[in-house]
Amino acid sequence: MPLTFTLDPPVGPALRDGILALWTDVTDAGGAVGFVPPVNPDDVRAELVKHFVSMAEGRTRLLVGRDNDGAGAVAATAFLTFNTHALMRHWLWLYTVMVHPRHQGKGYGRDLMYAAADAARGIDGIEAIRLTCRGGTGVDRFYESCGYKEVGRVPDAIRVAPGDDRDDIMMLLPLH
Repeated sequence: MPLTFTLDPPVGPALRDGILALWTDVTDAGGAVGFVPPVNPDDVRAELVKHFVSMAEGRTRLLVGRDNDGAGAVAATAFLTFNTHALMRHWLWLYTVMVHPRHQGKGYGRDLMYAAADAARGIDGIEAIRLTCRGGTGVDRFYESCGYKEVGRVPDAIRVAPGDDRDDIMMLLPLH
């Protein structure tokens, strides 16, 4: 069954806990979402709170994908963050793009990326989406398959562990 996507869902304890569980499970499965495994919800809570503060200030919007199997569990997320710089307000950032590991290989990642692009197209003045990803994971190839183009790369910018540095890859999706 496909996921149901909602932009700007009401934030409450169930959504908070669902995102924390998703973020933990994605990280522990090897996902490059700001941490290295193992983590627990307390490890990622501060980063989620930063996203929620940004949402409360009107700088970020949340896209959530939920299971359609009746449970309605949080199965995917992406945060769309506006630029505050006056010369860059025509594009936004896509952060913390996650699909639960149990859904890998079902096309839900692609569905999430298309839903994020549709959400961005619905925002006045937004012409492109920019994201960064960790090199060495192969996720850049996935983003390319969704229409993103690599526009920059900073070698060894991400230190996953001592002796394990990865490139920070910048990608862009024009929305016209």
